[in-house]
Amino acid sequence: MTLSLPPFTRAVIWLLGINTSVFLLMEVFDLARIPVSDYIYTYFELSPFRVVQHGWIWQILTYSVIHVGFWHWFGNMLGLWMFGASVEDAWGPRRFVELYIVGVIGAAISTIALSYAHILGNPLQPTVGASGGVFAVLIAFGMMFGDNEIMLIPFPFMLKAKYFVGILIVATVALAMSGGGNIAYVAHLGGLFFGWLYVRRGPKPAMVNVGFGERYYGLRNSYYRWKRRRAARKFEVYMREHDRKVEFDEHGNYIPPDDESRKSNGGGKSGWVN
Repeated sequence: MTLSLPPFTRAVIWLLGINTSVFLLMEVFDLARIPVSDYIYTYFELSPFRVVQHGWIWQILTYSVIHVGFWHWFGNMLGLWMFGASVEDAWGPRRFVELYIVGVIGAAISTIALSYAHILGNPLQPTVGASGGVFAVLIAFGMMFGDNEIMLIPFPFMLKAKYFVGILIVATVALAMSGGGNIAYVAHLGGLFFGWLYVRRGPKPAMVNVGFGERYYGLRNSYYRWKRRRAARKFEVYMREHDRKVEFDEHGNYIPPDDESRKSNGGGKSGWVN
C-alpha cells in the first residue's frame, strides 16, 4: 500500500487562495478591532430573507467565501484540495470551476427554498461557508473514482470512495433532519444534489473539446481561404493595370497560361486547398 497526497492544481489553488485571503483578512480586522466583519456578514452572507425580499442575489455566491473560525475554514479547504485536485486533473480547470460554482449556487437555492417552505431552517437564518461547492466536488469524485481507496484520517483503514460518499450522504440527511445545530446541512445536501446533477447531465468534456476544436479549425481555414482568394483578386487587378494577364481558380491558386484546363482545379493536386 502506498500513500500520496494530491497535487495543487491551478483552479484548486485559486479557490484556496480566495477563501483563505478572505478568512485571513477578517481575522486581521477582528484582531485590530476594526469593525468590518459585521458589515461583511450583513452584506455577503446568505440570508434567504434579504435575497428574496431585498433582491441581494449576489449573496448566492459571496456567502461561500466566508468562514466562521479556523476549523470551519480548514475543513472546507482540506476537502477541496483532497478531492478537487483529482477532479480538476480529469476535467480541466474550466469545467471543475463550473462544477464548484454549480454546487455553491445549488446549495444557496436549496437553502432558500427549504427555509421558505419551513421544512428545514427559516428565512432569517444566515448561512456561510464553501461546503456546497466542496460537497459538489466530493460527490463528483465519488462518481468518477468510486473504486479508489481513501484513508479516513485519523482512522487507520481504507475505504472505497463510493462507500465513503454514500455514508456521508446518509449522515448529512440524518443530521439535517435532526436540526444540525449551527451547521448548514441543508447547504451540504444542495451541493450534493446539484453536483450529482451536473456530473450526470452536464456537458461531457471530450464532446465539448472536440466540438469546439472542429468549429475553431473550420472557421480558421475558411478565413485563410478567403484571404487567399482576396489576395489573388487584388493581384489580378494589379497585373491588369500593368498590361499583364494572370489568372487564378476559385480557390485562389495560380493557373499557368499554358494550362487553361486547370481553372477549376479538377486536373491536379497542386495548390493550397484546405
